[in-house]
Amino acid sequence: MHPYEVLKRPLITEKTQWQVGYEKPQYVFEVDPRANKQQIKEAVELAFNVTVTRVNIIVMPEKRRRSPRSRITGRKAKHIQRSPQWKKAIVQVSEKDRIPLFEGVA
Repeated sequence: MHPYEVLKRPLITEKTQWQVGYEKPQYVFEVDPRANKQQIKEAVELAFNVTVTRVNIIVMPEKRRRSPRSRITGRKAKHIQRSPQWKKAIVQVSEKDRIPLFEGVA
């Protein structure tokens, strides 16, 4: 898998902004479900020119939701919608490195 296919998008939330402020900053990305730790490490190092010290992977489970009421009849629909499972990676970089994409967002 090509390194640029591994990273899908950065995840920027309140919690991830706290992790950026740590002594050893951590950054969170949504990654391809087929990617492993080594591929994620290589992709981040290539894309942002930083030294990665640790990678943790979390597979986020699918979520089920009931569909909203029908506009015509006003009754509840009888099927359940599902959002697919996805994979997220928490990447820790060395103390001297920072990723400017995440700086100053909060």
